[in-house]
Amino acid sequence: MAGGVGSRFWPLSKSRCPKQFLDIFGTGKSFIRSTFERLLPIVPQENFFVVTGDQYKELVLEHLPELAESQILCEPIRRNTAPCIAYASCRILAINPGANVIVAPSDHLITNQVEFLEIIKDGLEFVDSNTKLLTIGIKPTRPETGYGYIQVDTQDSPVEADGFNKVKTFTEKPNKEIAQMFLESGEFYWNSGIFVWSVRGITEAFHKYLPAMNEQFRAGIGMYGTPEEEEFIKGLYPNCQNISIDYGIMEKSDNVYVRAGDFGWNDIGTWSALYQNSQTDETGNVILSEGVITYNTTNSIVSVPKNKVAVVDGLDGYIVVLKDDTLLVCPLEHEQNIRNYVEDVKYRFGEDFV
Repeated sequence: MAGGVGSRFWPLSKSRCPKQFLDIFGTGKSFIRSTFERLLPIVPQENFFVVTGDQYKELVLEHLPELAESQILCEPIRRNTAPCIAYASCRILAINPGANVIVAPSDHLITNQVEFLEIIKDGLEFVDSNTKLLTIGIKPTRPETGYGYIQVDTQDSPVEADGFNKVKTFTEKPNKEIAQMFLESGEFYWNSGIFVWSVRGITEAFHKYLPAMNEQFRAGIGMYGTPEEEEFIKGLYPNCQNISIDYGIMEKSDNVYVRAGDFGWNDIGTWSALYQNSQTDETGNVILSEGVITYNTTNSIVSVPKNKVAVVDGLDGYIVVLKDDTLLVCPLEHEQNIRNYVEDVKYRFGEDFV
């Protein structure tokens, strides 16, 4: 899934080149490239599909030149993760009705690839030849308020009895007190947004829980993989419900299971997450560029383009980011306001700056 705009990472992430196409950590690889290479040991190259926006097709091919154009599924407008998954599922169903599927966001950080692949392989065996829906949970290490949570059904089986547990509830981002309760209970995992299921299982779930959307996409049977597919999808999306797979299916189904993992996962969804997963200098700063000099500055993130120089003096706990013609100076603790900043900039100065 590579259609997001990464607005919480503005101005480094902008609509014309969002987060999944950035090499934020300076590894020489973008997030989407790293995601592709991470799965390549267990997924044949020809079995990848990337669902993204029309405007990002060329970027995807630039970062993943091994893929054919037919492997890039382009959405004409953004409609959240349920339509994205419905589209890809119908395309896969047309090729192989017996397929098992891994759904992975393109912009997450995973540091323990060996453990990750073992869990995914276990998951593929778990869903093979049945209709179970599996989500990958992350063992929480702190009362994090920026993630959704998955509660396991301890009456169904003891937590971690065989690695897989039935899901009891999904909970959206909690406040600090509730997150602490979740952590102490031992019954909750972070929701990674990574899923494993059979294509039969997810199409049956769409039929049951999102029947209108299911009918919309199923109407294209016979067109998927043909020249008619593009026009069909362009006509479908404007009338398609905007809803996430969590709200649309996972929270309603009684057939959802979770496999917990601990493989160095982070969705790097905010500047704070980037700070927590980056190496700091002796004053606690994360400096993402060569041309930065700091004085009396601590616990901050600073990034400027190549061939630009920034001198930062007297800041503590700030985000200082220059990208193209846009500068953000903002306390890290105010980062939840960045989406509002983006909307205000778009309204006052136009889309070129966002």
